[in-house]
Amino acid sequence: MVNNVKGQSQPNSSLNNIKQQKAELQKADANQAQISAKAPQKAATDSVSLTPQAQQLKSLQEKAQQQPAFDSKKVEELKKAISEGKYQVDAEKLAKNIAAFEFDVYG
Repeated sequence: MVNNVKGQSQPNSSLNNIKQQKAELQKADANQAQISAKAPQKAATDSVSLTPQAQQLKSLQEKAQQQPAFDSKKVEELKKAISEGKYQVDAEKLAKNIAAFEFDVYG
């Protein structure tokens, strides 16, 4: 019978320990909630800044959208000139235009 009394005290002490740990955790959670509530809340602000290259691309895109897709009259004239063998490429003019384009894009 003595063994039973001693056996019963051990589960009670374990139960008390569990209850005490639970109370401590609840107290810690409550303290954390108070600290969080007291901390000033900063308003989230987002900002975006575009690089000069992105600004240039945006500008080019806007200009491209304002222009017609293509000049169908000019396309027909070029097709006709090419098919008749009359279309000549001016290499010097082409080189100047490519250089000007490169300067505009990367300059």
